[in-house]
Amino acid sequence: MPLDFTAIDFETANSSSASACSVGLARVRDGRVVASEGWLIRPPAGHDRFFEVNVGIHGIRPEQVVAADSWADQFPRLTAFAGDDVLVAHNAGFDMRVLRSACEATALTAPPARYLCSVQVARKSYDLPSYRLPMAAAAAGHLDFAHHDATADALACAQIIIDSARRAGASDVVKLAMLLGVRISQIPVAEQVAELAAF
Repeated sequence: MPLDFTAIDFETANSSSASACSVGLARVRDGRVVASEGWLIRPPAGHDRFFEVNVGIHGIRPEQVVAADSWADQFPRLTAFAGDDVLVAHNAGFDMRVLRSACEATALTAPPARYLCSVQVARKSYDLPSYRLPMAAAAAGHLDFAHHDATADALACAQIIIDSARRAGASDVVKLAMLLGVRISQIPVAEQVAELAAF
């Protein structure tokens, strides 16, 4: 199998995981980035207040998303870009929570995507004082990108996986995870979530 995956990054308007206000995506085929996209999102109602701390991080202000597609309107575009790929994100737990929570807030079903965390991969691949995205990306040879721009972050994340796979001699993300001893997780399907909530 070739090294195929989609890197994803979300920025949020506030402390709610459902408050996605931007997404960036990078598609990798056979170990090369072949496409990238990013766009603003109008967060779901009730999760759409912008906190100054978040604005200070990513620079996105509420007036910039007024005309943007809502989470529900942009969701088909996001899922079409990612397809059936394993999703990769830096601190993937955060990004997968955003995906699930924004879907829950808009009565959509989150895709049962498999995902891999590039922080965990970086910890196994590099010896660094910090595994924050800029430092891990620099170790992969990806320098001087606009951190907290969602598309730039997705591209940086993709480069960490590409470089780590090269170092490990892994031909695909499943092999990479196995060689490094990290886990490819999966977003639970809606039925599984309901069953877990019943306990």
